[in-house]
Amino acid sequence: MSKDHHAPSLLAPAILLPAVRDAFVKLDPRQLVRNPVIFVTEAVAAVVTVLFLRDLSTGSAEAGFSGQIAAWLWFTVLFATFAEAVAEGRGRAQADSLKRTKSELVARRLTATGAAETIPATTLAVGDIVLVAAGELIPGDGEVIEGVASVNESAITGESAPVIRESGGDRSAVTGGTQVLSDEIRVRITVAPGSSFVDRMIALIEGAQRQKTPNEIALSILLSGLTLIFLFVCVAIWGLAGYSGTVLTVTVLAALLVTLIPTTIGGLLSAIGIAGMDRLVRFNVIATSGRAVEAAGDVDTLLLDKTGTITFGNRMASDFLPAPSVLQAELAEAALIASLSDETPEGRSIVALAAGEFGVKAPEARFDAVIEFTAETRLSGVDVAGRRLRKGAVDAVLRFAGTTENEASDEFRRAVETIARSGGTPLAVADGNRLLGVIHLKDVVKPGIKERFAALRAMGIRTIMVTGDNPVTAAAIASEAGVDDFLAQATPEDKLAYIRREQQGGRLIAMCGDGTNDAPALAQADVGVAMQTGTQAAREAANMVDLDSSPTKLIEIVEIGKQLLMTRGSLTTFSIANDVAKYFAIIPALFVATYPALNALNVMNLASPQSAILSAVIFNALIIVALIPLALRGVAYRPAGAAALLRRNLLVYGLGGLILPFAGIKAIDLAVSALHLV
Repeated sequence: MSKDHHAPSLLAPAILLPAVRDAFVKLDPRQLVRNPVIFVTEAVAAVVTVLFLRDLSTGSAEAGFSGQIAAWLWFTVLFATFAEAVAEGRGRAQADSLKRTKSELVARRLTATGAAETIPATTLAVGDIVLVAAGELIPGDGEVIEGVASVNESAITGESAPVIRESGGDRSAVTGGTQVLSDEIRVRITVAPGSSFVDRMIALIEGAQRQKTPNEIALSILLSGLTLIFLFVCVAIWGLAGYSGTVLTVTVLAALLVTLIPTTIGGLLSAIGIAGMDRLVRFNVIATSGRAVEAAGDVDTLLLDKTGTITFGNRMASDFLPAPSVLQAELAEAALIASLSDETPEGRSIVALAAGEFGVKAPEARFDAVIEFTAETRLSGVDVAGRRLRKGAVDAVLRFAGTTENEASDEFRRAVETIARSGGTPLAVADGNRLLGVIHLKDVVKPGIKERFAALRAMGIRTIMVTGDNPVTAAAIASEAGVDDFLAQATPEDKLAYIRREQQGGRLIAMCGDGTNDAPALAQADVGVAMQTGTQAAREAANMVDLDSSPTKLIEIVEIGKQLLMTRGSLTTFSIANDVAKYFAIIPALFVATYPALNALNVMNLASPQSAILSAVIFNALIIVALIPLALRGVAYRPAGAAALLRRNLLVYGLGGLILPFAGIKAIDLAVSALHLV
């Protein structure tokens, strides 16, 4: 997986100390009733506590035993609530870092007369237009309606590199609390105060309203059923004991019930779900539902919008194709000089390419004239040191140079045709009446994306690029990006229909997008991942938001989803195997005196029935503590087939769950006997 920034240690006092307090708060039966297994454990602990107080008041010799059982039962419940509190605590630490970005902001709101008035950001309303200059914080979520600026979003994304926000297109969305680094923009507020993206993230991270997923509900029903079964088992054992003359007190039976029901997974189930969503946060993905996290673990097909998701979205310079008798370095220098005053993304990319690949430096001389791009002229450039450098649309530059396409060289015409056929945009460059060559502008595929798609393919996920481009351009970009297939000339209706068709075939679909036209598909997909750089509509429709705007972040999302499912399955396997082992470890010790034949099954030779029960209760509490780090960290995911994963699960957690209780209970029994605790 990738970076893990802002991730506080599990042992950090900022997490542990509040978690200890919250663990006691969660003992409230009204909260615990959502977890039937631990609720039963708490009820049993309360009953044994009453029995202890009775024994203590009457001076009974059983007071020491019942007191120890009561203490360890309460510890069992506390360790379960502590696991959930630690998981929530790490999420709250994430939320606190976001809250620090929500300091008291002010806004410069534009009035009807065009004047700017300074007001508290909390009083802004949807539709207000604010002016934000370099060095100022954006007062609320909105859309850039005028201007272009570099914005520092590190408070939200954790990335130090600034991003460009500009009016129009899919890069106009801005988030409240982020800082403008350059220039000045006008922003229309689109979200009311208190409902901003940061506010929603804080609420989601804190997890206060986290709902159980279908798998969690099904598992809770299973655990409740097992608890009921073992309750009947304990009643049957009590009846058997009465019939055979074996004395089993209510304290022993209550402790036996707790050791046999699936307290291990019951105590960790909630923590596993919360930790799964928290791991997404630490990889800079906000999930609006646990259901989406689980669905990510079973995704079959991934749809990705091309513009802004697979590609950067802005046309960028990728190559310089010189005319005959012109050196490539000479063309690069002329293109750079002609683009120095061009603040568009295309102009900046030309400067970056010329400076980065050819080491071209800007001239010291002052420009005699700066020619701005207009819709009429369709070219721009500068006059400097007696040179008249222009770049722009091919026909416009040809007119400027006083020539025609037929009079241009064959190499020049071939370069223009090759670029156009590949789906790119050719820009001609001229120095006066001399044609210097062509700049290849194209929607550049993000670096490293082909390898990431190969990794998705290895995980069994099919990647589909969705674009409004014509089939020729779409095929060229799909081949370069390495996707499995593409959907060209796709309208929002086409994307929606494709997803529904796949879902009807029983497949789980993930969709990555950033534009308003992606919103319907993001809402329909089982896992909808919107880019943070995208529009407000896309972020609202999705059930996940990637703060890094990395289209292949789905690799991490899928791994975390699979990790969540594997962790829950592994610990459930361990817990059930654990209970089976405890059953066969304890029952022979309880009845061996009455039924000597059971001595053959009393393989651990526990000291006494009371020692067996106390040792089992202590082991039951300590195993939850031992498994808390695994529940929060998750079982490591390695790409493998279902059969291999099942074998590993049964071998490690099934067999381990059978063996560990025998060794653990025996070790505790030796300690209990040595310390004369019973």
